[in-house]
Amino acid sequence: MRTIEAGRVVDAPPEAVWRVLVDFPAYPEWNPFVRRVEGPLREGERLRVRIEPPGSRGTTFRPEVRVVRPERQLVWVGRLVVPHLFDGRHEFRLEPIAGGERTRFVQRETFTGLLVPVLLDADAVHRGFEAMNDRLADRAERFERADA
Repeated sequence: MRTIEAGRVVDAPPEAVWRVLVDFPAYPEWNPFVRRVEGPLREGERLRVRIEPPGSRGTTFRPEVRVVRPERQLVWVGRLVVPHLFDGRHEFRLEPIAGGERTRFVQRETFTGLLVPVLLDADAVHRGFEAMNDRLADRAERFERADA
């Protein structure tokens, strides 16, 4: 098992961060890591997700949405072909701070399976998380300023 995590404080409330996070059609405009997400955001549904880690091969997969807690948490679980070869549980967590005026945004993925030591480029994934977190923060903060 291998867990990768990256967090960032966003100068916007959780509702603004959530709005950017779940606006999947806009991802190609701003998201350098998760380039595309298609499908219904409902627990039990499957998405079509395209990721492109920096300096690494991109991949498209079909994770199942496990948790949707608006303004708090989004979790999906994906796998490579069959269970237990290369599985990933991806979590986006939003934690209100500073009386709800700011948000701690955390991305975490836990990888399990026989092929994790061979296929996982942990550095590229971590860089991708950080790049996405930074761009998400920029976008949410910009929208929050425009709404003020």
